[in-house]
Amino acid sequence: MTIKIARRGMVPPFIVMDVLAAANERAAQGHAVYHLEVGQPSTPAPQGVIEAARRALDAERLGYTESLGTPVLRQRIARHCRDWYGVAVDPARIVVTTGSSGAFLLAFLAAFDTGDRVVLGAPGYPAYRNILTALGVEAVLLPVGANTRFQPTAALLDAFLEADGGRIDGLIIASPSNPTGTMLDRQALADIATLCRARGVRLVSDEIYHGITYGEAATSALELTDQAIVINSFSKYFSMTGWRLGWTVLPDDLVRPVECLTQNFHISPPALSQAAASAAFDCHDELRANVARYAVNRALLLELLPRAGFERIAPADGAFYLYAAVDHLTDDSHDFCRRMLAETGVAATPGTDFDPQRGHRFVRFSFAGATADMQAAAERLIAWRGR
Repeated sequence: MTIKIARRGMVPPFIVMDVLAAANERAAQGHAVYHLEVGQPSTPAPQGVIEAARRALDAERLGYTESLGTPVLRQRIARHCRDWYGVAVDPARIVVTTGSSGAFLLAFLAAFDTGDRVVLGAPGYPAYRNILTALGVEAVLLPVGANTRFQPTAALLDAFLEADGGRIDGLIIASPSNPTGTMLDRQALADIATLCRARGVRLVSDEIYHGITYGEAATSALELTDQAIVINSFSKYFSMTGWRLGWTVLPDDLVRPVECLTQNFHISPPALSQAAASAAFDCHDELRANVARYAVNRALLLELLPRAGFERIAPADGAFYLYAAVDHLTDDSHDFCRRMLAETGVAATPGTDFDPQRGHRFVRFSFAGATADMQAAAERLIAWRGR
């Protein structure tokens, strides 16, 4: 007799991780690989974080912490909110999580029931819809494009809700976004927050790329409402991907539900990462230098990628991604990326990871790596497309 497999595990893969595995396999065979597929800074954690971790290893037991995170770190995150956004956030509303991924899982479980409907822009981060689907929540895709800078607007959402005619329980936004790097300005975000409040829609704001912008600083939903779920991470700006630490600022009514969930799911976030993370907020000189390098990489690729045939690129205001149209080169971005890796060593992510309906016409390049790698990758692509 066949033993069943639960349907919740049959979600689509996170394709970028499949691309990373293929790229690593190529590298293991002795071939050159240029990692433009994964959003991982090539820099280590800030030196202050590493030193704090060493002190913690020497001095602390590193047992379980409080489920919501250590009081010291929650207070330091609250201070960060005040320093960056001018908002006084009660540390009691802050939950430290196992990466932003843990924050999304906890927030979705606490805010949405099976059968609820949550709107998210497409293209968008694939884990949103895949986590929601695994939880039995319907992920309702809202197609966005160049005419709205690949971001939802209040007008677009209002029209969509009227046309859809159904109940909408949540909305996920990301600014800067993955995969496009585009941002919502303050007024656009305020209009969305107002619409959600009027419609009784739970707003989830993904802010994990805050700090990585190339003009105006990103606006936080914290500046506009105390009803949004705001999620951030130590992975991107703070260059701490493998430390698996994030946080969420919750509306008051979700704090206890999330606490109960994380007690049972995770016990507590990683103790060593928490002990070191407070030091990250004192390392902005080092972190701003990382952002300056991303800006150089961005400018370099915006100059060179069009010479390789990637001429239509979303306006990347922040993060470290370029989302390029390839419909004039292929109708299958997945196969295109496979061939590109095999023939040039350049790893990139097919747009189908971010938009299952239209992503076959797009490719995402990450410029989080070393500038020399960006230069070499671009030169290989120019030579490849020139044949």
